[in-house]
Amino acid sequence: MDDWDVVVVGAGPAGLMAAARAAQRGRRTLLVEKNRKPGAKILISGGTRCNLTHATDANGIVAAFGPPGRFLHSALSRLGPRELVDLFGSEGVPTKVEPGGKVFPKSDKAADVLAALVRRLQRSGAALAAAEPVVEIHSHGPAFRLTTAIRTLQTAKLVLATGGQSYPGCGTTGDGYAWAAALGHTIVPPRAALVPLTADAPWVKTLQGITLADVSVRVVPSGDGPPPLPPGRTKRTECLAERRGSLLFTHFGLSGPVVLDVSRAVSAEPRGHRPMLVCDFLPDLSEARLDALLSQAALKSGRRQAAHLLDAWLPHRLAETLLAEAGLPPDRRAAELSRQDRLGLVRSIKHFPIRITGTLGFEKAEVTAGGVALDEVDSRTTESKRVPNLFLAGELLDLDGPIGGYNFQAAFSTGHLAGESV
Repeated sequence: MDDWDVVVVGAGPAGLMAAARAAQRGRRTLLVEKNRKPGAKILISGGTRCNLTHATDANGIVAAFGPPGRFLHSALSRLGPRELVDLFGSEGVPTKVEPGGKVFPKSDKAADVLAALVRRLQRSGAALAAAEPVVEIHSHGPAFRLTTAIRTLQTAKLVLATGGQSYPGCGTTGDGYAWAAALGHTIVPPRAALVPLTADAPWVKTLQGITLADVSVRVVPSGDGPPPLPPGRTKRTECLAERRGSLLFTHFGLSGPVVLDVSRAVSAEPRGHRPMLVCDFLPDLSEARLDALLSQAALKSGRRQAAHLLDAWLPHRLAETLLAEAGLPPDRRAAELSRQDRLGLVRSIKHFPIRITGTLGFEKAEVTAGGVALDEVDSRTTESKRVPNLFLAGELLDLDGPIGGYNFQAAFSTGHLAGESV
């Protein structure tokens, strides 16, 4: 039996950080990974560029996660965005900030991020056991016994950093949930987040490939009758999520950053429910201003087809769809638009409903929502409140944030804190 001070399970961002920090503090540390190499998910993240954090401070990271973000205060006080950037800089990986605040390595290579983490791990003295899947974990008094595919390990301290279920091809198949549950933890049901959405309306497929740089979207619950109006218009104003950003029409439905950011609200809906995505395709224009502009354009170019009135703002294929959804024939001349026609078109542009059928699931999800319940973990150390000497870090926790490097920052920070605490 191999005996260790600390065993870390999972060589992703949290596990690599935890193992290196524990070993730096003099703990005999073993990092166990079931894949042949560490950091598989790091390598594919951000389109193989790795958006490793966001250009904000610790409070900005906390705020991005909403109320659960309070859990990160201690972790971020030890390793915040600035400290993380400095850490990679010291490892020879300078970073850059792109529009919107995403932080990438200047090389645009996720491999450089992983190489830096591996170098740091090697210098720390921690041992890495790759291609060694853990089969069972049992607590034995204050210690733990782990059975892997090739041996039995015993450790005084155990860090679970196995990730969630997103991109299961990378090895993140949810193993950690079963182990955490067997050790006494509550698991908030995992679901896909930061994932493209599916829609079966025939017109969606006809818009495949169209990208809109700035769209405001709201997710509203499923239900019979007409789609909900904006807040203040009717009683049916419940909004499950709301974001603004780039949207992409695809052959299966919708993608793009704004869609990924609201997807967790869709995956949270009960099975069989089909929520609505309500899109404002011109969020910078009020309804009154848009109506006035359309009226002016109709007076100026009355002989043109009504769809061409939107050419200054929207792709023509989308304009034709909006016209059809407003109940206006494609050959309607601009001068023939009545005030009611125009208001119907404005409503179509500003409150366009798309019935969502689901998501592309864990296979295409960037992160997992759900996981180990946060109230069962000490945020000051990441130690379990239920099992002494058990530490939990990274995506395994019930903690998921928006697109933009927030989730990697949470993984690095909680992993670092676990390594500080074991």
